[in-house]
Amino acid sequence: MPKALRDEDIVQVRSDVYSVSGSNTNWVIVKEGDSCTLIDTGYPADRDAVLASLEAVGLNPRSVTAVLVTHAHNDHIGAAEHLRVVYGVPVLMHQDEVAHARRDFLDQVSVTQVLAQGWRPGVLPWAVHALRAGGTTHVPVSEPQSFPVPGVLDLPGGPVPVHTPGHTNGHCAYHLPGSGILVTGDALVTAHPTSRINGPQLLPAMFHTDRSRALDSLALIENVDADVLLPGHGPVHHGSAEKAALAAREHAVR
Repeated sequence: MPKALRDEDIVQVRSDVYSVSGSNTNWVIVKEGDSCTLIDTGYPADRDAVLASLEAVGLNPRSVTAVLVTHAHNDHIGAAEHLRVVYGVPVLMHQDEVAHARRDFLDQVSVTQVLAQGWRPGVLPWAVHALRAGGTTHVPVSEPQSFPVPGVLDLPGGPVPVHTPGHTNGHCAYHLPGSGILVTGDALVTAHPTSRINGPQLLPAMFHTDRSRALDSLALIENVDADVLLPGHGPVHHGSAEKAALAAREHAVR
């Protein structure tokens, strides 16, 4: 079910950075002049909302220099292949996520696993929403690319990949040093329909490939010099990456 984008769904975090809320998932636009880096692309049903969000900040699909993928779950790569095929936008990610994005295999929570957790508050309503938004749609990226160089990428905003495995093996956060921002993807979120926690946290265990590694990756987030976090799910978090990671770890061990 496509989501109509509302004005309040676009949050201007800095003069050149926007966090956009789609169907229970977020993407990020990093502007530089008349071009941008797009980090993640929502569910398949969010495609029109992704395009509308670019227009809302004075851009268009041809303004996108590259799509950076935090990880290749359906709710984060829904419009990536469309942008690649129609507009020639390269889709970049950690090398350990490339095969997953091609759908050589699918490493995300299954319907059976979700149903087994259906007794938990919020799980079934979220599952219905996810299905309607394209959570089980086949959306491979046919020609995903790994980062061309280590360290800072030559893209708008100068993003620096931070490999944070656990949610998936190739999950990456993205540090924007010039803006003091860390885009955390699903390595650290601030809310989710299946969680009763508010604030920095790991997603519930069923969503992680390896929850132990996801917990370990909080230490990598903790070391990033950022005072604003843009998660894959939940609102923008204002506060240091260090304190956010510590809070998520505290919730995780309870």
